[in-house]
Amino acid sequence: MDKRPLGKNGPLVSEVGLGCMGMSDFYGPADEKESVATIHAALEAGVTLLDTGDFYGMGHNELIIREALKGGKRDQAFIQVKFGAQRSPDGSFVGFDTRPAAVKTALAYTLKRLNTDYIDLYMPARLDPAVPIEDTVGAIAEMVKAGYVRHIGLSEMGASTIRRAHKVHPIAALQIEYAIVTRGIEAEILPTLRELGIAVTAYGVLSRGLLGGLKASDIGPKDFRGRTPRFQGENLEKNQALVAKLAAIAKEKNATAAQLAISWVAARGKDIFPLIGTKSRKRLAESLAALDLRLSAEDLARIEAAVPADAIAGTRYDAHQMAMLDSERKSA
Repeated sequence: MDKRPLGKNGPLVSEVGLGCMGMSDFYGPADEKESVATIHAALEAGVTLLDTGDFYGMGHNELIIREALKGGKRDQAFIQVKFGAQRSPDGSFVGFDTRPAAVKTALAYTLKRLNTDYIDLYMPARLDPAVPIEDTVGAIAEMVKAGYVRHIGLSEMGASTIRRAHKVHPIAALQIEYAIVTRGIEAEILPTLRELGIAVTAYGVLSRGLLGGLKASDIGPKDFRGRTPRFQGENLEKNQALVAKLAAIAKEKNATAAQLAISWVAARGKDIFPLIGTKSRKRLAESLAALDLRLSAEDLARIEAAVPADAIAGTRYDAHQMAMLDSERKSA
């Protein structure tokens, strides 16, 4: 497992990360023992970057990571935590809160749940429309100075917001969705990040399982994908046809469509770190095997011709959630 700096002069982390969200939320039931075993398998494979959010299972995800890092494993992990999303007891999202006081309170609870003295990278999950990004980042910067946070990140922010945040304190990484079928960052956000020396931790590299061959019958009643446009009706049928094209190219290379999709993201630059979201060791092993693929310029061109950037049917979130994404707003 190669390690690379996360951002200009940033900390060294593994070339891919483990996305832990599905171990607690959104994709239906998960087995806690298997989740812990999956984190252990990732660490043993050299994966250091673990991604979580304090609202994944309302703290449950952090408790799983805490369990997995018992016995002196904390130093093996680089933990990035998202905060700010507010949820009610029924699990519904009810807004965002990234006021300075809320930043420090959320961090205090996260430190306790993870049983750690510091968070490697701390970031607001979304832009809070009621709070200037300068105030939020300024509060995290105070926590950096106090030793509770080591690096600052952002999630799903647009280019102008990234610039404003970076003026307050150096930003190490932006977490944002990026995949062969989700390429919106290439127009403005990615050039801005590269100008400023900020890395990308890319989630959704398999478009929530779509590029791994997910079928409608795989989506259970508590799976949020059932409410996502890409997984509904004719959209899903059209998208499955795209996946079939990807799978045909993958077969020529003795790989799966999922492995090809991960390898494509990894090939976009050494400043891009794909997050492998899984809750099982079997899926983890399949995904890590993607790192053995070597895609030539011709391979990349074929993949992009088979699955053009604008070919996907349906947005990546529903209309309500899309409206909350600062990354989807065009800069003035």
